[in-house]
Amino acid sequence: MTSFFPDLNVWLALSVGGHLHNAEAWNWLNLLPREARLIFSRYTQLGLLRLLTNQFVMGEQTLTLRKAWSVYDHWLNDPRVEFYPEPRGLDAGFRQATAPFAGKAASKMVGDCYLLAYAKQSHAALVTFDHALHRLAGKEGCSAVLPD
Repeated sequence: MTSFFPDLNVWLALSVGGHLHNAEAWNWLNLLPREARLIFSRYTQLGLLRLLTNQFVMGEQTLTLRKAWSVYDHWLNDPRVEFYPEPRGLDAGFRQATAPFAGKAASKMVGDCYLLAYAKQSHAALVTFDHALHRLAGKEGCSAVLPD
């Protein structure tokens, strides 16, 4: 069975009809084999809830927290989608992924490194629209997919 770990930008694109990448995200999802699994982590769960309820991100489509939970629950009702707790070894993998940035100030890279470590420790392909994250994944030896 092949597992995919969608980045937050992919979950958001799949969840919001008017999103810029909605069609690409659904095209990618519809091409997956039936036995493929999609993984939610606590990080992507929290991020999806946060973005769906953020007026700056969602504009007139901003959801209440109750409705955002309904979107998340809808995903969990899909037999291809599962919530995975943090895998063993994640802390060490996360520290290793952040090592190249240790001499720099904290930035977006902290979250990206967490996603890379999580995907690696879960033996899942990271799926993202973020080209910089995709390149970083390749450097880190992590399987990554650009759905567009």
